[in-house]
Amino acid sequence: MNFIDYQDSRPIYEQIADRYKLLILKGVLAPDEQMPSVRKLAMELSTNPNTVQKAYMELERAGYIYTVKGRGNFVRADEGLLLMKKKELAQELRGIFRKAREIGIDIDELIEEAKDNDRD
Repeated sequence: MNFIDYQDSRPIYEQIADRYKLLILKGVLAPDEQMPSVRKLAMELSTNPNTVQKAYMELERAGYIYTVKGRGNFVRADEGLLLMKKKELAQELRGIFRKAREIGIDIDELIEEAKDNDRD
């Protein structure tokens, strides 16, 4: 698992949390599947257990996982997570489209440019 990019300016805990969010949204991690223990993941990633714990706290706060005292962390079975992410991305796109219109860039042209770059 290559979770950490040392060239990335984001904190390591954010990188870990973002990777797990992606894995959960893609369905790679099934609902109610147990997450690796904090200690185990910290060893695998060669990072401090406090960093992993902070990532898990972020995932729990965002609704991606839940904690069972004495048993560990588990993937939350929530169909709304993907819908929530879709709405978040749509809002980001609206912001980008608004900025494009403000500087005179045609929205359809911008979409085509993005599609062309996605094929590379």
